[in-house]
Amino acid sequence: MKRILALGLALGIVACSEPPPPPKPVAKPPAPPPVAVAPKPEPKPEPPKADPNKELAAKVKEALEAPNSKLPSGAIDVTATEGKVSLWGAVASAAQRMRAEQIAAKVEGVKGVDNQLKVVKGS
Repeated sequence: MKRILALGLALGIVACSEPPPPPKPVAKPPAPPPVAVAPKPEPKPEPPKADPNKELAAKVKEALEAPNSKLPSGAIDVTATEGKVSLWGAVASAAQRMRAEQIAAKVEGVKGVDNQLKVVKGS
């Protein structure tokens, strides 16, 4: 019986004692300061490449509008596709029509001329 009494007394003391303090949190090492990351340069878009057809048409138009061409200024439209030049518009005579074709054919890069010029008297 002494044993039971001693056991009960021991359990009573343990039950009435203060609980152990909570464990202290482990200190975390300080986080490294944030590193400023330089923004990546955005790739610059390539400048638009010149259209060789438009460039060729512009060269032919310039040659046709030169003062020594003896052709009506602004009366002839020019288009180009892969070296082939088309002439559109109206001229006053067959001689002007032929002259426009000859001038266009002499421009560097012209591989052929499609002369669609119309002869219109009084134009």
